[in-house]
Amino acid sequence: MSERSLPVRLLRRLFFDGVVRFLVLFVLGLNVRHRERLPAQGPAVIVANHNSHLDTLVLMTLLPRHLLPRIRPVAAMDYFLRNRALAWFAREIIGILPLRRGRPRRGENPFADIDAALAAGEILILFPEGTRGEPERFAAFKQGVARIHQAHPEVPVIPVFLHGLGKALPRGEALLVPFFCDVFVGEPVDAGGERRVFMQRLEQAMNELAAEGDFPPWE
Repeated sequence: MSERSLPVRLLRRLFFDGVVRFLVLFVLGLNVRHRERLPAQGPAVIVANHNSHLDTLVLMTLLPRHLLPRIRPVAAMDYFLRNRALAWFAREIIGILPLRRGRPRRGENPFADIDAALAAGEILILFPEGTRGEPERFAAFKQGVARIHQAHPEVPVIPVFLHGLGKALPRGEALLVPFFCDVFVGEPVDAGGERRVFMQRLEQAMNELAAEGDFPPWE
């Protein structure tokens, strides 16, 4: 991550301490299970299901405040190219690590920035479903996270299941509804760099975390 100016660092701290943490602690009811499994330092990869714009912010607040400068949510680059102000806010304040979608150019490594971030000891947040889906329903996981695991088998990949955020702020909605939400943190998933086995174990881990809550289906 490029070095931020002091005003930007202060603005980022103010946003997370004054806005995001207030939102998570006092507007949403949040129950975190197995918090001790979250990484205490980087490099690490946190993998979660994705139903809401709140997902990223909630995950970032679960980690200690001193780790904020090292947390990099990974998101599609094209989403933020539509608006320059949004792109600046996403990269400088949220800390988004943009990833180009589609077929890479000849000789291009589409994961170069991810590789560099992990080499620098940063903590990545990934949503292998690729986009926000229907509340509390899994979509098919994409293979990119397996590629990252294969290239960095020594980096822990920690699954996290989020429940309720898809109802608090669903896709396509701008109005936040106060809602009690649950977070389940799993043990690191390891397959020694084997992509197929890794994906099987990751999906199994996510399903087990979802089953741990024993939630009734949404109506």
